Amino acid sequence: MRETDHYRHEYVPGFVDKWDDLIDWDQRAKTEGEFFIEHLKARGTKTVLDVAAGTGFHSVRLLEAGFRVVSADGSKEMLGKAFDNAFRRGHVLRTVHADWRSLNRDVHGEFDAVICLGNSFTHMFEERDRRKALAEFYTMLKHDGVLMLDQRNYDRLLDAGVTTKAGKHTYYYCGDDVTAEPEHVDEGLARFKYSFKDGAEYHLNMFPLRKNYTRRLMREVGFQKVETYGDFQETYREDEPDFFIHVAEKYYDETEEFHLDD
Repeated sequence: MRETDHYRHEYVPGFVDKWDDLIDWDQRAKTEGEFFIEHLKARGTKTVLDVAAGTGFHSVRLLEAGFRVVSADGSKEMLGKAFDNAFRRGHVLRTVHADWRSLNRDVHGEFDAVICLGNSFTHMFEERDRRKALAEFYTMLKHDGVLMLDQRNYDRLLDAGVTTKAGKHTYYYCGDDVTAEPEHVDEGLARFKYSFKDGAEYHLNMFPLRKNYTRRLMREVGFQKVETYGDFQETYREDEPDFFIHVAEKYYDETEEFHLDD
């Protein structure tokens, strides 16, 4: 399926119940370290909008680090799981069921930072949807706010094929008894299969965003400065990272130059 809204049918309750087995909160916290927390604290961030909260991993980590967090997601099942996960850890999440393309309708106020993590942005198959979502993120930010958005290294999959390093998930999918592997990749679709120890299998269909295309879209909707990290590192070889993390700043600086091929 090559449709933006199809994700609503993919995150069925059975898959949502197993999602935490896939990411393994404790192990992911170790491999991810303090990357997001340190970046946000360095900017003096107080308020964060997590627009792809999923089962709550990043929302809870940021709450525990002292940030004020609003957790949004397009899946009611995911939000319910996130609320339960946070409650078991002694927190009450402020959750909002929201579509990114109309985020300002459902979420009120402005934030120091917006985060969109877990490869979630690649659920959008149409460029107009991606532009609309990024514009909504931009609007939700204060004048000097920052967007942190990640994506798989689809360039590697598209250019080298699905068999090359396809099973490498060092940082994001840390569960021991789960495999996440691509079944099909072309310029318009990346279909992944998630297999669990009990024999259960689920699939997600995503759009394979190229890194520089994502960066260009961010600049075109108004973000002036975009820095990209590979697996949380500032320097990397293009074919090495499993994930890219884009840090896009909203502030305006007349000395910054705009490059469409950046």
